[in-house]
Amino acid sequence: MSATLSDRPNDADLKSLMPPRAALHAQIDAWLREDIGRLDITTEYMIPRDARAEFVMNTRHDIVVCGIDIAAEVFRFHVPEAAIQILMTDGTRATKGQALLKVSGPARGLLTAERTALNVLQFLTGIATLTARYADLVKGTPATLIDTRKTLPGYRALSKYATVVGGARNHRIRLDDGIIIKDNHIAVCGSITAAVARARALTPSLTKIEVECDTLAQVAEAAAAKADVIMLDNMDAAMMREAVKIVAGRAELEASGGITLETIRDKAMTGVDYISVGRMTQSAPAADIGLDVHLMV
Repeated sequence: MSATLSDRPNDADLKSLMPPRAALHAQIDAWLREDIGRLDITTEYMIPRDARAEFVMNTRHDIVVCGIDIAAEVFRFHVPEAAIQILMTDGTRATKGQALLKVSGPARGLLTAERTALNVLQFLTGIATLTARYADLVKGTPATLIDTRKTLPGYRALSKYATVVGGARNHRIRLDDGIIIKDNHIAVCGSITAAVARARALTPSLTKIEVECDTLAQVAEAAAAKADVIMLDNMDAAMMREAVKIVAGRAELEASGGITLETIRDKAMTGVDYISVGRMTQSAPAADIGLDVHLMV
C-alpha cells in the first residue's frame, strides 16, 4: 500500500515551488548534453532505428517519491513522442517493488535519456525520503522542521522543493531573503548589539533579522538587542532549554548545527520554534530506483 503525506502541501501548491518550465528545460538540456556528448554510441550501434519499447520505473526500497514529473519531462524533452504514465505522484510513500512510472516509445531515445531521468529522480527522492524521516521525528513537538542553504550549486531550487515534499519548510532560499548575523559579522561590527542595530537601521521592516549564538551570554545579548530570531548553534538539548528560559518569548528560536536523527526529537522538545537540518540536502543518499524493459516491439 502507498500513502500520501498528510501534512504536505497539495499537488498544485507543490508544483508552484518548481522552477519555471523554461528554466527546467534549460537544465534538462544541459544535463542531457553533459551525459550524451556527441552520440550515445552504445544505443545507436546496438538498437535498431525502428525499435520501440515500454519501460517501467520501479523503486527498490521504501521511499518518498520526489521528482517524478521532472523525470517524465526528461523523457518528453528528448523523445517528444514518448507516451508516459505517472503512477506515483510526488509526496507518495512508495514501498519496495512498486512501479512509479511507465514510458513507451522509440527505444533508442528512451534508453539514451534513461540515466538522466533516473539520476534526478534518485537525487530528489533521496532528499525527500531522508527529510520525511526527520519530519516524522519532529511531529508532535512545538518545532517546525526547516532546511538550509547547504545545497549543490545549481540545484538549490530542486533540493529545497524536495525538502518540502518530504515534510519540511524552506529556510532562506537565497541570501537576499533575510538577514542572518553570524560570528564573522559580529566580529567585524564589534558586538551583537552593534550588529543588530546596524541591520535594523537598513533592513526593510518586514524582513527578519536573525542572530547566530553559541553561548547563553550571546543569547541574552541578542534577545536584549531585539533580534527577531535567535539561532542556537551547536547547543545540546540542556543548553537549549536554558536559552528558551532566557529569551522568554522575546524572539523566535532556531536550533541548528549537529542535528541528527538520534538527537532531533530531544532538541525539538526543548521549546524552540524551528529546527534546521543541513544533512537533509547535504548528505541524503540517492534512492535506489531502476528502469526495466517491460515490452519490446
